[in-house]
Amino acid sequence: MAVEDWAEIRRLHRAEGLPIKTIARTLGISRNTVGTALASDGPPKYVRKRAGSAVDASEDAIRAQLQAVPTMLATVFKERVRELRPAYLPPDPAGRTTYEAGDVAQCDLWFPPTTVPVGNGQRRTPMQLPVLTMVCGYSRWLSAILIPSRRAEDLFAGWWQLIAALGAVPRTLVWDGEGAIGRWRSGRSELTGDCQAFRGVLGTKVVVLKPREPEHKGIIERAHDYLERSFLPGRTFSGPGDFNHQLQKWLQIVNGRTRRVLGCAPTDRIGADRQAMPTLPPLPPQVGWRSTTRLARDHYVRLDSNDYSVHPGVIGRRVEVVANLDRVQVFCDGKTVADHERVWAWHQTITDPEHRQAADMLRHHRIGALRPVREHEDQIVVKQRSLNDYDTALGIDLGEGGLVS
Repeated sequence: MAVEDWAEIRRLHRAEGLPIKTIARTLGISRNTVGTALASDGPPKYVRKRAGSAVDASEDAIRAQLQAVPTMLATVFKERVRELRPAYLPPDPAGRTTYEAGDVAQCDLWFPPTTVPVGNGQRRTPMQLPVLTMVCGYSRWLSAILIPSRRAEDLFAGWWQLIAALGAVPRTLVWDGEGAIGRWRSGRSELTGDCQAFRGVLGTKVVVLKPREPEHKGIIERAHDYLERSFLPGRTFSGPGDFNHQLQKWLQIVNGRTRRVLGCAPTDRIGADRQAMPTLPPLPPQVGWRSTTRLARDHYVRLDSNDYSVHPGVIGRRVEVVANLDRVQVFCDGKTVADHERVWAWHQTITDPEHRQAADMLRHHRIGALRPVREHEDQIVVKQRSLNDYDTALGIDLGEGGLVS
């Protein structure tokens, strides 16, 4: 089963309320397949086949043209097509779009023309610190959050925060062509595997718009213009947390302002919008950073160019690194062995004082254990110390009780 089929089955069941028999008949698949998709906790794993390029069919003609004129620029054809295209295209007037309650929310990234200090003397530019925005079509309810990067781990973590704060899931989520979400290809939306898994858990539909059609996401574009003209002027920020704090306070105010197109404020419509949306899933989607590794002797793990210390008592053991927009945590056998505030600056080393103290104690005991002890005049023995002595000194218990520090 393809991941997009799995996601569509869950959307039809959760958002549309269709029974298994109807879904099977609609999609032309067996009821057992539908039941398996609804019972699964995560998306099926698959390997996408390598697709050829659209230009392969024209390669011979291109080679022949380049053989005649090797220096010909590709823009020669683009400019001529641009001149002739309007004569052959019918008029394309824009129409006013109306939205039903709970139907659509538009999402995008806004790059504020300002810099934000992130600590350690570093400042991040707009392209490095995007703001994830979402606007509900019916109520015009605006949500936004500053995220550390455009990477899928951070984007989906921020997206889930916005949806969880909304308290319901819009039936359709509309995006422009964002790399972590998907792209428009061959006349349809082609979503990434991460996006298919995310929407499948939510039971919703994600649409990637055609390029160069900004009128299809006019609500979110106007919201970005409003943010730039109303939120930014006169403001300074001490860091990402301060930026998000000021942003949330501003959003509370603007969502209570009357919108001319609605004749009321978003706060007057958001209740009906939420009521018409499917509920949040019983289990949240897995978002953020997740990886496993064997802890090296230097007892640090790397995440997004930064190194975070881990308790040295688990050196050599496999640990799981879990991080979101705010914290970086490391687990060993289900026990927490590191918990740090996430640093948005780059190329930093973050050390917990307890981890440094434990490492110093381990090195001290190791040197003492390896130092020769002279028991007799002609006899030198090496003192052997029980490993339990180190565990007791460091407060480590990786048996039934786990690690304690």
